[in-house]
Amino acid sequence: MLSESERAILAFEGTWWTHQGEKDALVLERFGLPPDRYAKLLAELIDRPEALEADPLVVRRLLRLRDRNRRARHDGGARSQGRA
Repeated sequence: MLSESERAILAFEGTWWTHQGEKDALVLERFGLPPDRYAKLLAELIDRPEALEADPLVVRRLLRLRDRNRRARHDGGARSQGRA
């Protein structure tokens, strides 16, 4: 079961771009967390089946973004080392 703060994080991830301000500042203001700590909590949260059940659209979007970023880092590293 998700805690109230975990549910709030998922809700925030579904709407943060509709608020004025930068995401890092919003995270600090709303959750009192530095951006790196928030990112770590979010990464752990989206791996949990309860999170997927609670908000499948947001969690699937975040998982796709994470996978895309990992592939880009991996592919970019291979290209910079002369491999393609």
